[in-house]
Amino acid sequence: MSQANVTADQANALIKANKAKKRRQFFKALFSRKIVLVSACIVMLIILVAVFAYQIMPFDPNKPAVRERNQGPSATHLLGTDEYGRDVLSRIIIGSRVSLIVGVLAVIIACIIGTTLGMLAGFFGGFIDDLISRVAEAIRVIPQVVLAIALCAVFGGGIVNMSLILGISNMTVYIRMMRSQVMSIKERDYIMAGRLQGNSNGRLMLRHILPNSVSPIIVTMTQQIGGTILAEAGLSFLGLGISTPTASWGTLVSGGRAYLLTNPVYSIAPGVCIALLVICLNSLGDGVRDALDPRLRGEL
Repeated sequence: MSQANVTADQANALIKANKAKKRRQFFKALFSRKIVLVSACIVMLIILVAVFAYQIMPFDPNKPAVRERNQGPSATHLLGTDEYGRDVLSRIIIGSRVSLIVGVLAVIIACIIGTTLGMLAGFFGGFIDDLISRVAEAIRVIPQVVLAIALCAVFGGGIVNMSLILGISNMTVYIRMMRSQVMSIKERDYIMAGRLQGNSNGRLMLRHILPNSVSPIIVTMTQQIGGTILAEAGLSFLGLGISTPTASWGTLVSGGRAYLLTNPVYSIAPGVCIALLVICLNSLGDGVRDALDPRLRGEL
């Protein structure tokens, strides 16, 4: 084996060792606080429940049973039944899937649209920057719930429409963040070197600028999922989001408010699930933010 091959093998081994060290530092910083570890376990449990919903729910969530309607918790129905005799626990389990899908999909849509527009605004500047910034400011001044209600009135509810609506209302965060990131990165030496080598603008943005902006994007996405799920629940509670008979946690809270005195578990149980998931997602987002901070990892 030649000296060049030995040197290349040593360099690859060193690179792998550095990557493994960074991963260990990340997870050590992420789970340094017990509340983040507990939050991550709860979020993972809810995700598993959503993934295997049809395997673990005890009853058909959409099958009515008139003779068993408005029952309280019992050995047969652990959380009771609703006004149509449907098992509340089964509807909460299947509702977790709907709420998570809407929350994650909306954040992905907001990230893709907002990151793209913010990158274009920060990289090219001038008229493109002014146009995108003015549109983002116009959307930003409208409260999210008001904007979502207006868009729901135009496009209707449903999982896909709700994801698009909440994604559009959340994209301004990514536009502002990505614009500021790009404006600070595009003047660095390696970007100037890439220009001198003849790299196109698209290649510079996708291969050099975007990878160096991943950390704040990940943190923002993690922190936004909880708020988006809460927004979906609020819109469904108002009757503008997910419509019956599709079960989501928001529609369950809305359906059970008329029976708070006779069957409080019907409305309280999905409300507790919403609060628990949002709190855990926010705690996990704070943990990811701290773990991605190089000062806390000891790199600065």
